[in-house]
Amino acid sequence: MTDQNTHTTTIPEMLTADDPRAHVASAVTTARAAVEALTPDQYDLPTTCGPMTVGDLAEHLVMALRNLALAGRGEPPSNWPHDASDVPAGEWAPALASAAGEVHAAWGEETLDRPTIVPWGEFPGREVLGTYVNELLVHTWEIARATGQDPDWGEAAVGFADWAIHEQLPMADRTEMWNVFREQLPPGVPWTDPFGPAVEVPDDAEAIERLVAWNGRTP
Repeated sequence: MTDQNTHTTTIPEMLTADDPRAHVASAVTTARAAVEALTPDQYDLPTTCGPMTVGDLAEHLVMALRNLALAGRGEPPSNWPHDASDVPAGEWAPALASAAGEVHAAWGEETLDRPTIVPWGEFPGREVLGTYVNELLVHTWEIARATGQDPDWGEAAVGFADWAIHEQLPMADRTEMWNVFREQLPPGVPWTDPFGPAVEVPDDAEAIERLVAWNGRTP
């Protein structure tokens, strides 16, 4: 596995490497670097995330961070935005920085073990932070793959995301889980499985490859 010890992040001084908020800051730094490197001719490139383009994913990252800030403030998911369409194309990196500031302000020490409501349930704050680190890194990987980038992922952040997604999705085959969700929906409500089955990777796969594979992507 490649050496990832040189990863640099903009982490607020009061946070330590063991603080889950430091992993959020690390993932944001990785995402911002990938988004800042985009050129207009890459915005409409396809990605491994269904029909979403590179530009769609960049906007989605902004939305995800904004929603994470709302989760930290205890805002019910019914009030969360479903996009970040107010951000002009090409302005996603500064919007990410702004949203990251909102996250830092919303997630104080007292929130880390507080039950936090997200659209898919209620979990301790640190686990919620981990699922969003996972989301940031996986979608950044999709942007990087589509545009030929090779970011420095941050070993600790990837490890934290890996822990969180295994807590959320402990089984490699999610068919039964999604069937349960589908059966609980009112008749006629559309459903698309949010994660495919985990993809097998070789034993010597890099940490980011193992992470995206558990998220149902093929590295």
